[in-house]
Amino acid sequence: MTARADSGRSEVSGSELRNSIVFPEVPGTTQTVRLIPFLVGFYFSFRAIVVLVAVRVFVLEPRVGVALDLLSEFALLLLAAFQAAGPFVRSAKSLRRQTSFRWVVVFLLYSGCSLAWSGTVSLSASFLYWCGLAADVVLVYAILLVYPAVEVAHSLMRGFVCATSVLAFVAWMMPVGADLRLGDSEYFNTNQIGNLCAFAVFLAQYLASRKDGQWKPAIIFLILTLVRSLSKTTLVAFLVSEGFFLLLNQSMSRKAKMSIVGGGALVVLVFWGLFESYYDVYTSAGNQAQTLTGRVAIWSYSLQASLEKPWFGNGFDAMWRVFPPFGNEQFEARHAENELLQQFFAYGVVGVGLLCGLYGSVCRSLRRLPLGTSRTLLASLMLFVLIRGCAEAEPFDLLFPLWAITMFSAIVAEIRVPKSQTSSNRVSGTVWQSAGRVPS
Repeated sequence: MTARADSGRSEVSGSELRNSIVFPEVPGTTQTVRLIPFLVGFYFSFRAIVVLVAVRVFVLEPRVGVALDLLSEFALLLLAAFQAAGPFVRSAKSLRRQTSFRWVVVFLLYSGCSLAWSGTVSLSASFLYWCGLAADVVLVYAILLVYPAVEVAHSLMRGFVCATSVLAFVAWMMPVGADLRLGDSEYFNTNQIGNLCAFAVFLAQYLASRKDGQWKPAIIFLILTLVRSLSKTTLVAFLVSEGFFLLLNQSMSRKAKMSIVGGGALVVLVFWGLFESYYDVYTSAGNQAQTLTGRVAIWSYSLQASLEKPWFGNGFDAMWRVFPPFGNEQFEARHAENELLQQFFAYGVVGVGLLCGLYGSVCRSLRRLPLGTSRTLLASLMLFVLIRGCAEAEPFDLLFPLWAITMFSAIVAEIRVPKSQTSSNRVSGTVWQSAGRVPS
């Protein structure tokens, strides 16, 4: 295995690589906040409400909100491109060698090519959606050309958490639906709210694990919003993944873990009346799109349609307005309500292979991170995505967004083995040394 250092190359064995990894961050200090990456992270979360504001506040057509969303992203991309005109930093060059980033590129290229045979209603609109998906990845890559990976990642995470906190506040202010859940069923539904809050909690925990700011108030607020959203699949996935994190996190004391469990039990007691009321609505007056029966119907149709084109799939954005409405509400599915089935429907066996290859490469890349809180947390995030994928999906992106995979790939790419440490920094087990401090 070849390890690249700043001063050159050195040949080391696999055991030497694992026993002399240097993590690029410096714990105990706050990372520099970069404006452009912060804005990019803020946009990645805040865009979820753009269409809602356009329709409900300014009484515009939904397509106007979508256009504003895409224009905002392209404006950010243009700004990042201007900044990327100067000298490149090492993080972007290292990123291109990461297997997970290569899988991201392959996924984008294949999804774009599938427009050639897609059953989409509007090819031009679908192409713009694909451009937006590709722009997410290009945006992250462009800012990685300008700033070090750690600064980009931390600034982007800060922006995402701040924007999600704003959206959570807005969600609390919105009128509650007939099903007692937060959000607008058409343009900013409870599953979106729950997923954004859960994902932001993981990012805030990551920042806290790297000693970059105080995030406890934001984490508590986002968790309360997640619970109040009553997004069932997201809540189950979050509880299991956070339980996994607490169980394997050796840096946290038993007392701290018991405090968190006690706090969680208190939250359940506070919301218990709401849970009972929602259960009554769900079992007696809930619409078919919200129930398991509705999901089974979507899974059945998606599988049947997938088997008609099993090898290359139905193409990018092929389900919208094509899936037949069902139930008294004439619900129209946007995706297959299962991530593996969604990829099979859209891209066939090739899509299933792409999904497995992409997520598999992410799991393998986590092994390059130093053992500790950050690595365990990212593994918990991956577990959250896999569990949620059993009953949720995205129409274009993956549940683990391509931009997030690109960002974490850049962090992993920064791990390197200096030549001076390949022979001196080995003890039984694993040696972690970074400027005299042990990273968490």
